[in-house]
Amino acid sequence: MAIRKKSNKNPPVLSHEFIVQNHADIVSCMAMIFLLGLMFEITAKAAVIFVTLQYNVTIPATEEQSAETISLYHYGIKDLATIFFYMLVAIIIHAIIQEYVLDKINRKMHFSKTKHSKFNESGQLSAFYLFSCVWGTSILVSENYISDPTSLWRDYPHTLIPFQMKFFYILQLAYWFHAFPELYFQKTKKEDIFRQIVYIGLYLFHIAGAYLLNLTHLGLVLLVLHYFVEFLFHISRLFYFSDERYQKGFSLWAVLFVLGRLLTLILSVLTFGFGLARAEDQQLNFSTGNFNILAVRISVLASICMAQAFMMWKFINFQLRRWREHSSQPQSVKKKFVTAKGKTSRKERGLYFQFFCYLDFSKTTSGNGEPFFNIIAKETFCLICK
Repeated sequence: MAIRKKSNKNPPVLSHEFIVQNHADIVSCMAMIFLLGLMFEITAKAAVIFVTLQYNVTIPATEEQSAETISLYHYGIKDLATIFFYMLVAIIIHAIIQEYVLDKINRKMHFSKTKHSKFNESGQLSAFYLFSCVWGTSILVSENYISDPTSLWRDYPHTLIPFQMKFFYILQLAYWFHAFPELYFQKTKKEDIFRQIVYIGLYLFHIAGAYLLNLTHLGLVLLVLHYFVEFLFHISRLFYFSDERYQKGFSLWAVLFVLGRLLTLILSVLTFGFGLARAEDQQLNFSTGNFNILAVRISVLASICMAQAFMMWKFINFQLRRWREHSSQPQSVKKKFVTAKGKTSRKERGLYFQFFCYLDFSKTTSGNGEPFFNIIAKETFCLICK
């Protein structure tokens, strides 16, 4: 019998399979072009727009505030170029995590196709949520937003923000924009594309809204809160895929999910219904970045409430489906237990009867002349049939 040789033919250049297999290398070359542009004086001015943050404002030092100059930033059209560059970086990091971490685990665990895609999704998102939570919490602590909740609306509009906060928002937008080409690179199923687009669109809509409306303080707090709850869900799902007995993480996530939604609504109502509603300047002014008018406040608050209601609806459906699976499992186990430990079926009785009919121990007899082992066989058969 001849041994079939494996074909090692590479796909045609610029074909669908070629781009999917080598997308990380292609994107790395594109990112290197911008980095090499920094080395030459002719292209440095254009490359800087893509690599570094733009629109910085230097505030001179004063005796009352600080002894050093402070560099703050505001947003502008050039931020799109920076978002594009870091979107390429996000695609590269996504491919590194996939190839060197998740794929190795998948080979050891031998997941099915459904679990394989969900495991990859949870692995990528848990890494991103953990990174964003740690970074966002450090910004909240350094800027004293946690100790002073009134900073969420005080001194609005927050047109000038520190370097860390602007870089945080740029990377958030870049990450969620990179999720669109990943739908093509990861060969997402057609039935899952719409769900993923809605999922990504909600993140981009709210993050970009907080960034453009100068609500960066409130947006940062709500993002860290939401990311922490989502991190618990995806890390619990990773443990569940490794061993289905680990389900305590979902119970903890369910409690924190509801508390997170309530806290999000409370902070939003306090900011828009109490803090910004009592501000002195409530006139629309694009030059100063002031969007504190009644229509904008109602629209933003309604958007947040609708997003929380949508997530609660998905959460309730998830919990109902999970409870149905748990409630149906004991009944099936119980039925199996009854058939195994209860009365013997008619087919099994027939097999036992045939077996005992073929027993021939005529050489050993009882006192009345009947074979001794035939008596034992009859009594055993009667016990089984009871």
